[in-house]
Order: sequence, then structure tokens, then C-alpha cells
Amino acid sequence: MAVPVPVLRSGSVVIRPIRLRDARTVERELVEGRAWMREWEATSPRGSVGFDTRGSIRALQQNARGGQGLPFVIEVDDELAGQLNVTAITYGSLSSATIGYWIAERFAGRGATPTAVALATDHCFQTLGLHRMEICIRPENAKSLRVVEKLGFRYEGLKRRYIHINGDWRDHYCFGLVTEEVPEGVLRRFQAGRAPQHAAQVPEEDRRLAETPFP
Repeated sequence: MAVPVPVLRSGSVVIRPIRLRDARTVERELVEGRAWMREWEATSPRGSVGFDTRGSIRALQQNARGGQGLPFVIEVDDELAGQLNVTAITYGSLSSATIGYWIAERFAGRGATPTAVALATDHCFQTLGLHRMEICIRPENAKSLRVVEKLGFRYEGLKRRYIHINGDWRDHYCFGLVTEEVPEGVLRRFQAGRAPQHAAQVPEEDRRLAETPFP
């Protein structure tokens, strides 16, 4: 069943459905910001694949029509600033989804990413009726780790060699949030400064393990 992709706003930050006509702008941001984003860019273990922004957008839209995803762009002051994708939407006894995102360098540090993640998470909890949201982040990605700290996502563990990123299988920290933890909503809690930032703290044991060669 198709999942409608809404337009959600908080102040100058908007997340809205991605469109095919966004392809040129998205591609320009990815190309111009390659040095900024390459380290965190998903790759294929089978080797280099072509850069097809329109094809990627079509795939995201098809995923939404199948009820398995919500593909957004992030806008700041009406300018495209990045992307946020809710993927792996599952209902029933699991009722969960995963969030991934990127933001252009010039918009980093302005609160756009945590606001966008909060908007998407509240929609999944309050409108779709999901129970749990997950975000997985590479241990080296300090800026992205600050997003889950600011929003009070809870550290759940280390996934070794979890996703193929920038040419190799990379470890990821896993963070989760369930709806019972945020009865007031993620965005409202974040804006009020009530998110427990210690919840995202990674145990020293896992930090050391992530620095250890595998296996």
C-alpha cells in the first residue's frame, strides 16, 4: 500500500517529497559537495556503478508507492539543502523504520538536520503509527553523531562491517527510539531542550571495538 509523503515544516526547515525535477539540483549538490560527503557515501561491494540521480529518485518513489519508504528533500529558507529517507518501513509486530540523511556543507551546524529528523520521526510515530525508529552512523561521523545526541536517540549497539561505505564494509553504531519515550513528540522535546543527550553515549568498550581491525 502506498505511503503518502507529506510536507512537514518547522520554522525555516521543510521536508517535502522528492520530485524528478529535483534531480539536477540534487546532483549539483552531490557533485559540488563530494569532498564533504564522499567519506559517508554508500557504495557497491561489486564495484563502481553509474551516477544516475533520476534513476535513484524513481527508485525512491517506487519504494514509497510500495509502502516501504518516505523519500524527502530537506529545504532551508526554500533552498534545497539535502535529503532524508525513511526506509525499511515495516508494520505489524515490528512496526519500525530506518532513517538516513545527508546535508550540504553550507547548511551544516544550523539545526536543519536534527529538525528534519525530528519532523520525520514524529510523522512516523504519530501518523503512521510506527513504534520504533532506527539510525545507524559510522563511528567516525562526529557531526551525524551529534544529531542523535541532540534528539535523545538511545544507543543500542555496534554493528560490525554493516554497510558498504566509501569503498569498504564499515562498522556502524546503532541508535533507536520508541514512541513511549517521546509522548510529547521528538521535535517539541528537542526544541524545549529536554532530550537526554546522554542516551546516545557510546560505551568505551564499543568505541575500542570499532577501532579494532575485523575480525
